[in-house]
Amino acid sequence: MSRLTAKFQTLKQTGRKALIPFITAGDPHPDFTVPAMHAMVEAGADIIELGVPFSDPMADGPVIQKASERALLHKTSLRRVLDMVEQFRSTDGETPIVLMGYLNPVECMGYRAFVDRAKNAGVDGVLTVDMPPEESSDLLSFLEQADIDPIFLLAPNSTAERIRKMGQLGRGYLYYVSLKGVTGASHLDLKEVERKLSEIRLLTELPVGVGFGVKNAEIAATISKFADAVVVGSALVEKIEVARGDAGRALDDIADLLKSMRAAMDASV
Repeated sequence: MSRLTAKFQTLKQTGRKALIPFITAGDPHPDFTVPAMHAMVEAGADIIELGVPFSDPMADGPVIQKASERALLHKTSLRRVLDMVEQFRSTDGETPIVLMGYLNPVECMGYRAFVDRAKNAGVDGVLTVDMPPEESSDLLSFLEQADIDPIFLLAPNSTAERIRKMGQLGRGYLYYVSLKGVTGASHLDLKEVERKLSEIRLLTELPVGVGFGVKNAEIAATISKFADAVVVGSALVEKIEVARGDAGRALDDIADLLKSMRAAMDASV
């Protein structure tokens, strides 16, 4: 059983929902990432999504695009991100880590080399934004051999056939993109998200996390009433940007937001 599956089972038994923060590895500096991962766990994170910087992050809005640019200035490669995971694992062997990024860096490293290194580093899941399931069989084969969970995105316009296929191919959880557009958008219709999740649950038994547009504790608490996990990204990355290189302030700011979300989610159960 993967760490992701075990985490969701434990949360379900205790009646809680997963809080999944996202940050871009290497932003604003590579030395910040591992301390930030530990700070997020201490603030109530159940799973961490770690973004792999990429020069053309087409699914991301301006906030995360800029984070990738800052990380790439410090030459934060995929190999360096995996080193960060390994460093985190030296003192935390429990918190599931999901790499979220684009296919190009993985292809450049090679599927087998990437999966072998990810396994050794302690990666639990991989979410490749721009890899459709129809073209995923080679990478999925390597991931399955390494017991690393492939995680897929669902969108508001995903058909029943598409949802069923993602549920069959995916493991760990499915990530529902709660609105059309890029990360950080604000036009979130929570009633529509709830309706769509009801449809998704009829087609898969995998846990479903909701992300995009999660900006504050109130939104996180509302989503936690009908989703298995709440994913928060741009709101955290924006706090890192606003801190302008003040690592202490950035750590405090992201921890404060996550603590408020954790408290509100637990209170809403």
